[in-house]
Amino acid sequence: MRFSLTIGFVLAALAVASPLPAAAPAALGDGLTVPPLIPPVPGVTDPLTTIIPPVPIVRGPIPPIAESPPFVSSDIRPKKVGYFWAGSGDRAHKDFLAAYSLDDDTFGTFLHLADAPTSGNEPHHLNVAADGKTLLGTGLLSLLKLQDTAYFFDISDPYRPAFKKSQRTLLSSIADEIVAKPGGGWFVTYMGSAAGTSPGRLAEFDANHNLIGEWPSILDVPGAANTLGQFSPHGLSIDFPRDVILTSDFVVPLSTLKPTLGVQSANTLRLWRLSTRTILNTITIPHGGGIQDVKFIPGNAEGAAIATAVHLGQVWIVYPHRIDPATNRPGTAELLYDLGPAARDTVAIYTDLSADGKSLYLSLTTANHVAALDISDLANVVRLDNPGDVHPVIGPHCVRVTPDQTHAVVLGYFVQQGDVGVLNTPADYKVHYVQRDEATGGLRWETERTIDFAREFAARGGAKPHFAVVGDFTDPERPRWNSY
Repeated sequence: MRFSLTIGFVLAALAVASPLPAAAPAALGDGLTVPPLIPPVPGVTDPLTTIIPPVPIVRGPIPPIAESPPFVSSDIRPKKVGYFWAGSGDRAHKDFLAAYSLDDDTFGTFLHLADAPTSGNEPHHLNVAADGKTLLGTGLLSLLKLQDTAYFFDISDPYRPAFKKSQRTLLSSIADEIVAKPGGGWFVTYMGSAAGTSPGRLAEFDANHNLIGEWPSILDVPGAANTLGQFSPHGLSIDFPRDVILTSDFVVPLSTLKPTLGVQSANTLRLWRLSTRTILNTITIPHGGGIQDVKFIPGNAEGAAIATAVHLGQVWIVYPHRIDPATNRPGTAELLYDLGPAARDTVAIYTDLSADGKSLYLSLTTANHVAALDISDLANVVRLDNPGDVHPVIGPHCVRVTPDQTHAVVLGYFVQQGDVGVLNTPADYKVHYVQRDEATGGLRWETERTIDFAREFAARGGAKPHFAVVGDFTDPERPRWNSY
């Protein structure tokens, strides 16, 4: 364990040794804020991807293979486009964003691909800017190769995404969930400190994709005191009109990397005041064992949110505006629905909601199952799926309801840390396109269609699609995006 801590301090020192001012500098080279420690030399550095083995906590900070496998773009212009943020299966070729048609008549047609100038980042979450012109993807394990953590792609031409630039934070690492700001810019949860320990941070980027804050601020003494326990924010949801943020604490990232004494899971959420970027209260779900996700329920009169407790296999409801009588502070939580024994300790439970807030979908990763709940009446939740069914997906995580509400996109991949970590969940590396019953909200798996990333990107050692964004360009002047 002493070695693990030593490496952590080294990583923190390296991260702080390459700081970025709040007004970020011009990007260097091909969009990276800091060039790789070992510069790319075609024919020289490429073989290092197989020669240098991973060591505990870190991987060799070498650049990706210089030349990516060739591809042929399509000239079709479908109405529905799926954007998938993925890592190359061999961790040596570049991480990338792939665009595919989701139209009925051209489903699964490859449109275009945009490489990021990195590899082995474990591409994680993805979301679209408020103006629909940019996608932001996070790199979960960027810390292991001292790479940037946030990757921006230009989709002003939705059929030809292009890498724009990348950024990194100063105080935090292990980037996760993303929410776009209405006026431009982003909030992003970072589960770990610069060394991958607790506390993490809530980072903020402006409309030009520059880092402008990591919250709570180091000058916010009460906020810092609030995070003295475990502060590992993964889930993130923001109610802009009501001026509140909810983050949910999942795991201490360093505890998932070898050598480890066991994964440190959290039982808490934080309620924030958006306008001041300060924490108002810590909300506890007893024995939650990792509160991976939190999302405000669209249209809920009280501004309530749902949260997932991974160890318990439960869905809780959070009321940010109710006063907790024990603390006299805003924010309470109570059990909404127990998903049953098959949902307990499934490593991850991620969610999406229908645009009307009536249907809730939950991916149960190691159970190979996506649960569906009718939550139109919170006092009488109705389960829409059969808990005993094993769905035709391995390792589901990302689930996104399409903008027209007719389908759900489910990705069969969560995390595979490889030799350096203990999180290596089974996966089928497929995009599953599942029809949604618009009357009941249930999912009809018998009609699903798939895109197999292992086959599509065999020249990269396969590919690991972690997250998706769906754009609907039926009306090109008014494109629609996922409800969340």
